[in-house]
Order: sequence, then structure tokens, then C-alpha cells
Amino acid sequence: MKPTLLLPPTPDDSWTLAVQAGVRYAVTKPTAALSGLPSPEQPGVLATLQRRFADHGLTLIGLEGDPFDMAPIKLGLPRRDETLDRYRQLLQRMRELGLDLLCYNFMLRLPGATHDWSRTRTDHPTRGGALTTAFSFDDVPSAVAEPTHDTVWSNYQHFITAVIPDAEAAGVRMALHPDDPPLPILAGVPRLFGSIDAFHRAYALAPSPANAVTFCQANFTLMPGNPTEHARQLADRIAFVHWRDVVGTPQDFHETFHDDGPSDMAAWVRLYAELGFTGPIRMDHAPLLSGEPQPWMPGYGTTGRLLAIAYLRGMLRGLSIAEA
Repeated sequence: MKPTLLLPPTPDDSWTLAVQAGVRYAVTKPTAALSGLPSPEQPGVLATLQRRFADHGLTLIGLEGDPFDMAPIKLGLPRRDETLDRYRQLLQRMRELGLDLLCYNFMLRLPGATHDWSRTRTDHPTRGGALTTAFSFDDVPSAVAEPTHDTVWSNYQHFITAVIPDAEAAGVRMALHPDDPPLPILAGVPRLFGSIDAFHRAYALAPSPANAVTFCQANFTLMPGNPTEHARQLADRIAFVHWRDVVGTPQDFHETFHDDGPSDMAAWVRLYAELGFTGPIRMDHAPLLSGEPQPWMPGYGTTGRLLAIAYLRGMLRGLSIAEA
């Protein structure tokens, strides 16, 4: 497996600390606002990002999140075809550089939100006074659903059937991330990917090895059913693992330190190895430790995630699982 971090596309101390902690692989969110470069589908942008990471001793292994405004695609707005063309160009740029992982989601952003995933607190106290993110459905404003689930499914079908042939040609695995939290509706906004059945439906729309899954462990744990059975059902399609843990239910939960949650994290790592997974396993959200400033994105403080990396690397060695 490949212990991996999501790092900002502009170098900072987190890059240096990641290398010092033994991390060799990174994924990044390549938006123009974060990178200081043109939009990532433009010539030379991804190559510049790839060189930035290489110059710091890191291999850029993939991209994550919306690369630009995806609302025209997700909502079926007039600029949809133009945005799809930009997405296809991005896949071509990835092909040119040998980047073969694109973690994406189809979450519609809530009104006033700055991220597709949703939390209602970023200062929930946990072990030793560290601060972690939390969600309470009671704190989410209610609204009338618009558009409908059927409309969003239609928009998703239009998207995935349009881009999978390009992903196949580019050798890119498009790894679908579940809704976070996995609830059918938030603030009147319909969500699609909060159940294992939805992932099977997504694959049926475009059966292809390029139509893959990001197994975000905490989200699949919160879904109905047995989470390890979810992993077994999706085994051949898991291209990326997000490694984190939560306490609670989809309606009310908080995130934990990787060594302090209810899940048997070693059992999860053994399961991934049993399923033949050797790809990137990314330290996902972690608590913010004392003295560290607010990170570039909630849940992405450096020290908490480095603690998780050390925990994972020790676990891999103790379980005799190869670290790529």
C-alpha cells in the first residue's frame, strides 16, 4: 500500500513535514484558487504541479475534488457541455503525465457552503483538548428539495457516460467518493451516494475498470449494512482508500484520532490487503492539535495527520504488509 497525504498545490511546511515523516506520495486539489496557476485543464499546469511535488521529494499520484466549478454538470446548467469539454481536457493532461487517479464526488454544495462535504462544527473537543469536526443534522437548516433526486441522477448519468470513454483512453481510474455524510438530503439538497446500492447503480450506468471507487472508510461505516461487506462487494473497483474513523450515526457524529475511534483499524488494513489493494491509502481528516493554526481546510491539520501516518506505517510493518 502507499501511505498518502492530501497536500495543498502550493508548497508549505506540510510538504516538508510529510517527507520527514516518511511520506512519498501526495494527491492534491488543483484548483486555480489554491495553486496560483491557471485552471488545471490548461496546458502545462499539471506538469508544473507535478514538478513542484517532485522537487520536494514527493510523487504526485493523483488529483482530488472538483478541479473547477462543477455546478453546470451537477445541476444540468447551460454551460454543462463546455464544462464537460474542460473535464475531458483534464483527463488528457493526466494521460500526458501518467497520472492515473482522479477522486471525484457528485455532491451538490449546500447553500452558503465552501466545501462539498458537510460539517456543523470544526471545534468539537476530543482527546486532550484537540479539536475535531462534527456533524449534527439538527443544526442543518431545512428547505424544500430542488432539484429532485431523479434530476440529479439524470445529471450524473449524463456526466459519467460522457467522460468514462475519455478516462479509459487516458488510463485514469475515476474513483467516486461517497456523500459525506451519507444522507439522502441535506438542507433541501438531494444526495445520491449514501448507500452501497447507489454505487452499484453508478457502475451499471458505465461498466468499466475506469469507473472506480474511493472507499472513504468512515462514510461506508456510517451507511446502512455491513461496512466490511461493502468493501468486499466493491473490491475490484477500489482505487483509493480514505482512512479515518467517526463516533456516532450519519445524523450525529464526530471524527476521531485514528487510534481512538470505535473501528478496528488494523482489521481494516488487513482486509484491504486480503482484497488485493496495493494503491494509495490516504490519511483523511484528523483532529487539530494544540498550538497548530487553523489549516487550509477543516480536518487537514498537519500534525494530526502525521500522527496517523506514523500509526499506519507502524501497523503495516507489524502486519507484514508491504509499503510501496
